[in-house]
Amino acid sequence: MNKLYRLFITIIAFTITQCAFAQKDSIAQVNDSVNAANLEAFNTKIAIIEQQRLKDSVKKAELEQQIQSLKTTDNLKKEELQKELEELESRETKRLAAKKEQIDKLRSKIKGNPVTGFFKDTLFYIYSKQGSFSASERAQAVTRRIEELGGRILFQPDSLQVVSAESTSDVVYHDRIIISLSENDAIWNNTSKEELADSYKTIIANEITTYKNETSFKTLIKEIALALLVIGVLVLLIYLSGKLFGWTADKIKQQKDKRIHGIKIKTYELFDADRQVNLLLLVNRLIKWLFIFLLIYIALPVLFGIFPWTQNFAETLFSYILTPVKKVAFGVWDYMPNLITIIVLIIIFRYILRFARFLKNEIARGNLHIDGFYPDWANPTYQIIRVLILAFLLIVIFPYLPGSDSEVFKGVSVFLGFLFTFGSMGSLSNIIAGIVLTYMRLFKINDRVKIGEVVGDVIEKSLLVTRIRTIKNEIISIPNSTVMSSHTINYSSDTISKGLILHTTVTIGYDVPWKDIQQALLDAADRTEHLLKEPVPFVLQTSLEDFYVAYQINAYTKEANKQAAIYSELHKNIQDCCNEKGIEILSPHYRAARDGNMTTIPQNYLDKDYEAPSFYVKMNKDNQTKPE
Repeated sequence: MNKLYRLFITIIAFTITQCAFAQKDSIAQVNDSVNAANLEAFNTKIAIIEQQRLKDSVKKAELEQQIQSLKTTDNLKKEELQKELEELESRETKRLAAKKEQIDKLRSKIKGNPVTGFFKDTLFYIYSKQGSFSASERAQAVTRRIEELGGRILFQPDSLQVVSAESTSDVVYHDRIIISLSENDAIWNNTSKEELADSYKTIIANEITTYKNETSFKTLIKEIALALLVIGVLVLLIYLSGKLFGWTADKIKQQKDKRIHGIKIKTYELFDADRQVNLLLLVNRLIKWLFIFLLIYIALPVLFGIFPWTQNFAETLFSYILTPVKKVAFGVWDYMPNLITIIVLIIIFRYILRFARFLKNEIARGNLHIDGFYPDWANPTYQIIRVLILAFLLIVIFPYLPGSDSEVFKGVSVFLGFLFTFGSMGSLSNIIAGIVLTYMRLFKINDRVKIGEVVGDVIEKSLLVTRIRTIKNEIISIPNSTVMSSHTINYSSDTISKGLILHTTVTIGYDVPWKDIQQALLDAADRTEHLLKEPVPFVLQTSLEDFYVAYQINAYTKEANKQAAIYSELHKNIQDCCNEKGIEILSPHYRAARDGNMTTIPQNYLDKDYEAPSFYVKMNKDNQTKPE
């Protein structure tokens, strides 16, 4: 296990170090390309200004020499030369102002070339070229010279001096120039050449002195001992964490069937005890390794911070965590005004929805009456208004959402809108049909209806489908668009107020008196349960066919949902009443031969002495009889 820990630490340290170097190299390459592009134009303009400065400086020296050579009595010539000298000084002032203006424009665009110390820390930056040396070459040369001074055993900080030349201020160690600072360097740093040279001399002296102190044998021994102490503490903490999480794993196993009984959702067992224990052990292992990784991540910057050569690594490691945390923190802080605006809008719209829900409840309960608005419209209308309010809320808060102005966010929004539009064309037609059906009030829940060829009770109305339970207890889902395109019969809409007329038809021969069959049908309706006595049932003779008469019994009921049972009982009672009155329920057919047949006219319509005619028989020659 200890070997595994050491290998793990080594891999992490190597990976982080390589990432740090790669990151620095990439950043340096980008900076070099940007500086090269910007400095090329700057150097061209500065070269022109510098040429003019050289000419003016030569002219100025000549004028000063001529003034000194003039006699004291030649005042007129002296005034002319003095005037030319003042013009040159004025031009010099303008030149400096123009150069400063050019540098100020580039100050935010150009990153200077760093002069680094012994521990890879930046001492100062060089921005301008000097002679044939570019700014980068100057920075590298100064870095090498400082390293050479650090290698001198008898280095004395007091030996660093600032020497002023004709156009530069030089930092010198004995007879060796460490850095020469020109007027351009001073303007880049918003100071004079002498002050800049003094500042750089102090920085160089302090860097070399610190390096001497940090690399002394005594200091190295202390740093190595401190590093070993940190490593020992890290190993101890990793060992103790292993013990701690091993103890927690044992405790989890001991709680099986005690406090750990599995997870159930009603009657469904989501996790049994074994699965829950395994899941908790997995979480325990994950937390353990995350904790070990955190210990190593914290320890590495501490180790790197002990030695001056690796202090930059420590800063880089901490920046990997601190930089994202800072970005998130500042992002949240900058987003706070928008977040507060969204919260206020949500609260306002929430109370608007509560008010709309209050109106819905009052209308549905009948406490609030609006002319032309029915109580059963309250809930669907509220749902439509709710969707519109939420959509409007989304439109209002959309500009305040983080990343709403990004091209990716806009592209995803358009893509989702495209999918919704083309993926829900059929659904939208059903939704629109469902809304129309709601306000048409064709039927309501529990109504007995007939839609197309489907007969049953309405058990659900949604925006997409209407569900019907048939008398055979079948559930049939009909799309609302189909309902709209089909004819619908509602048996229950006026049943309570006016009653539903149930009817059935019986065909009887012409020989049965219509009064007898009519009375039999009325008696059958009177015996049937759920058929009303008032209004009084009635019989209609719907047709006079070739062989029989069609009699239709009509009776009122207020039980539209019990039609099947009522019809069944009515048919049984019709059979009983007809049998009791001696009426045979059939639909006879008749032939044209009438000799010997009884007339189909009812008995009470015939004469009292009416007798059925007899057959007429004629004999032929062969003594055979034939009916005629």
